[in-house]
Amino acid sequence: MTIRPVGAESAALLAALHAEAFPPADQWGKQAIALLLELPGHVALLATRGEAPLGFIMGRIAADQAEILTLAVLAEARQAGHGRALMQALAAEAARRGATELFLEVAETNRAARALYAGLGATQAGRRRAYYPDGADALVLRLALSRPGEAAGE
Repeated sequence: MTIRPVGAESAALLAALHAEAFPPADQWGKQAIALLLELPGHVALLATRGEAPLGFIMGRIAADQAEILTLAVLAEARQAGHGRALMQALAAEAARRGATELFLEVAETNRAARALYAGLGATQAGRRRAYYPDGADALVLRLALSRPGEAAGE
């Protein structure tokens, strides 16, 4: 698997991946993705095997904080470590740019994603009640980042 940064020129591909990974009400379109990637501090990382896309992660980095905006892995590529690798790659990029913590939101009902984030060391920092269209709460999670050359927690 290869992970590489992509920009707004890849918005159609990222939107197609998002559409395959999420239900219709949660899908992001090409225009929305392109607009976000043109903003300062936004980054997208694409995971591929050969030429075949597996998934992507998109985040925002500002000062000492970073945020995961979305993480999409194709159904047939799940449970193979691709989501974890994408998370680790974005965390490393955020730390390289000076972020010391990474935030994200996840539906309380999304057990697979919660297990992934917990396995990476993310802890609950808050809750947004009835945040999602289906009424599910969003858990706000925080992951401490280590800057290059630093041990976690220092």
